[in-house]
Amino acid sequence: MANYLTWLGHSTFRIETAEGKVILIDPWIKDNPLCPDSEKKQKQVDVLLCTHGHGDHIGDAVAVCLEHQPTVVGIFELALWLGSKGAKNVSPMNKGGTQEVGGVKVTMVHAVHSCGIQEEDGSFIYGGEACGYVVELSDGLKLYHAGDTGPFSDMQIIHDLYKPDIALLPMGDLFTMGIREAEYACKLLKPRAVVPMHFGTFPVLTGDPHKLAPAAKQQGFDLWELKPGERRELKLA
Repeated sequence: MANYLTWLGHSTFRIETAEGKVILIDPWIKDNPLCPDSEKKQKQVDVLLCTHGHGDHIGDAVAVCLEHQPTVVGIFELALWLGSKGAKNVSPMNKGGTQEVGGVKVTMVHAVHSCGIQEEDGSFIYGGEACGYVVELSDGLKLYHAGDTGPFSDMQIIHDLYKPDIALLPMGDLFTMGIREAEYACKLLKPRAVVPMHFGTFPVLTGDPHKLAPAAKQQGFDLWELKPGERRELKLA
């Protein structure tokens, strides 16, 4: 059996493990303009990872929790907020910590971004801090989902401590890093493969992943430019 990664557009990803578990990261599906219609309803979700509380990352988190009741992983405040909305299997954590959920090891790492949660009345509440995750699969392969972030020097620590094989990096600019910053982040992280995300969803997210190709050649990593809905085996050359 193999592990698979599917990009659902923006920063939403699904990991299917060799053991049959489904991990959903940053669930924004229903109103995500890049998410294919065939993916608007998730058949199975065993683990839900949320990097921060903005609507384009947790827009469908409550609905997914109520339908599937997955194990919910998030920073303490965000996880408890989801618990207050009906999530029954909340497993909060904080930066630097590691826990095993759904047969994988999840480590929460830093991100440089804001994290307010917008309530239905339009008000914002404190959602803790934005984060990223290093997910280690049963075969030892490690994926780093950076969440929304700019580059930061501790990406070197993420490399030194966890050595992620595959980095899922935002590069749309304006609200996250653009291509120039993503190139620098790759120098710090030293991944074997990079998956672009958080670009092209709206006109203001102008970062073009094709422009990362020269850096990929120079630094020696593979550039996986997935299309929304594309499913790829997590296998490195």
